[in-house]
Amino acid sequence: MPTFIALLRAVNVGGRTYKMADLRSHLEESGLTDVETHIQTGNVRFSTTMRSPAKIEAHVEQTLESHAGFAVPTILLTPAELTEAYDDAQAIEPPSFAEEGQRRYLTFFKADDVPSGQQQKEIEAWDAPGESARVVGRVVHLWLGHPTHEAKFHGAFKKALAPGTARDLRVVTAMAEKWGTSG
Repeated sequence: MPTFIALLRAVNVGGRTYKMADLRSHLEESGLTDVETHIQTGNVRFSTTMRSPAKIEAHVEQTLESHAGFAVPTILLTPAELTEAYDDAQAIEPPSFAEEGQRRYLTFFKADDVPSGQQQKEIEAWDAPGESARVVGRVVHLWLGHPTHEAKFHGAFKKALAPGTARDLRVVTAMAEKWGTSG
């Protein structure tokens, strides 16, 4: 039975609370199996007999919205896609300001929402001091040499980033080690 990782956007932030125990229970009741969460920010691994990623995303979104009372946008990954995003993060040449303690974030998107064309060019040309980004596959990789609240990148690309969901590289690393695949 195929396994998937769902990255839930805007869960347990801004008053949109969903207890992970309830979330796991609701997904299991919906027919998903082997449901497991990682930390409180909406990272879920499960197995299902469904095959279509679009149908699985819709199933998770509908199930969670019916219980939470608010929309829960979902980005679905296979274990291989999670590992690929992690591997890409490790392979990208860091910007010149990168050093120990830098902040690294990955913003994941559904295939149709990935910044492309002119948006992608503008993201990759971004040159605010201590900020750099790259688009690789379905992910925007962001380096910050200062605290997140000081970043100008998020404001400059608010519309382009809106459909995505961001994760700290440490979280992606932990999930890739736990739920990813070696190829």
